Amino acid sequence: MSMTMTQKILAAHAGLDHVKAGDLIEAKLDLVLGNDVTAPVAIGVFEKAGFTKVFDPNKIAIVLDHYTPCKDIQSAELCKTARDFARAQGIRHFYDVGTVGIEHALLPEQGIVAPGECIIGADSHTCTYGALGAFATGVGSTDMAAGMAAGENWFKVPAAIKVTLTGALPKHVSGKDVILHLIGLIGVDGALYRSLEFTGEGVRSLSMDDRFTISNMAIEAGGKNGIFPVDETTIEYVTGRVDRPWQTFEADPDAEYEREVVIDLSALRPTVSLPHLPSNTRTIDEAKGMKIDQVVIGSCTNGRMSDLRAAAKLLEGRHVAENVRCIVIPATQHIARQCLYEGIADVFLAAGCAFSTPTCGPCLGGHMGCMAAGERAVATTNRNFVGRMGHTESEVILASPAVAAASAVAGCLADPADYEKED
Repeated sequence: MSMTMTQKILAAHAGLDHVKAGDLIEAKLDLVLGNDVTAPVAIGVFEKAGFTKVFDPNKIAIVLDHYTPCKDIQSAELCKTARDFARAQGIRHFYDVGTVGIEHALLPEQGIVAPGECIIGADSHTCTYGALGAFATGVGSTDMAAGMAAGENWFKVPAAIKVTLTGALPKHVSGKDVILHLIGLIGVDGALYRSLEFTGEGVRSLSMDDRFTISNMAIEAGGKNGIFPVDETTIEYVTGRVDRPWQTFEADPDAEYEREVVIDLSALRPTVSLPHLPSNTRTIDEAKGMKIDQVVIGSCTNGRMSDLRAAAKLLEGRHVAENVRCIVIPATQHIARQCLYEGIADVFLAAGCAFSTPTCGPCLGGHMGCMAAGERAVATTNRNFVGRMGHTESEVILASPAVAAASAVAGCLADPADYEKED
């Protein structure tokens, strides 16, 4: 019987020749991930259950990224719990202040995730790694504890939605616009417990950073995971990063999908999500002019090098508008250093931006940019639920780095084409 890409990966990790949507399976794990919020809970469950040793210290990753550098005593205690556990267990992939990055940017950058692998993380945006052709999905802290102990987890095999991409992205349109457009089409529950499987000739025109962004937000459509085929772009990315054998899987030509969504990349416009759902999408032509108080450029969705280059290109020689705060957060320590090397950090500082150490920070209303009642932000983050970035009466508009940077200069939601410079 035919299988989708996700189903083939799950079958291989379950030791089965075939699986189908709805099957309950037990699959071996290549990586178990937690952060400073979720890992301490999992550690408590792990220890309460009587476990004393993780299944493989080389297949656990703990990244202290959400509230670090620690913003208060409670966050410091959570980080200490994670540090003590990582040291006691000899966990290889442990990242703390000074070496840390936002987990879903850091792990691919460091070669910790690879094509064909089965990965769980106690963070909903673990689905990011599907960009590399891996099955990756978010789980709760209890499942993380079980995964750390046994190296296996139970899964219900998801049905799939085929997303066929055609054409190529026009100027000022990126992977963020693609995924916001898709979520606007199908809704925040349009892919509930489904695998979003991206295919079509348009995939070739997408950079790895575009694919990471798209896979990252599969969960915002309710998806169990989002996954891309492995091609030359993928192979080029993992070569020199991944130090172990990896395997590729391809969907069968007659694989069964619940539905197909076709997106012509060349027809897309910069797209934003207005409060308070990622599905509340508008093109920039429909939404520009909305007044803003804050801009956040960063996060596991859009804090990579290409994102910061795009933002810096629009901010260079300009200044953030009066009464607007602009916060720029590189996703990893390596990206922060690259910004310094290329002079991009100075572009941001000269434009009046705050330039941060890597952290999730304001994305979840943690620190480094929480808003007061009545304030509105344009952010390159992935969620704009009520109270996501501070007060329940504040608002978040999701956008690409180009739109965010243009908006910082304009003082309102703006089209990056209006701030374009000649090359």
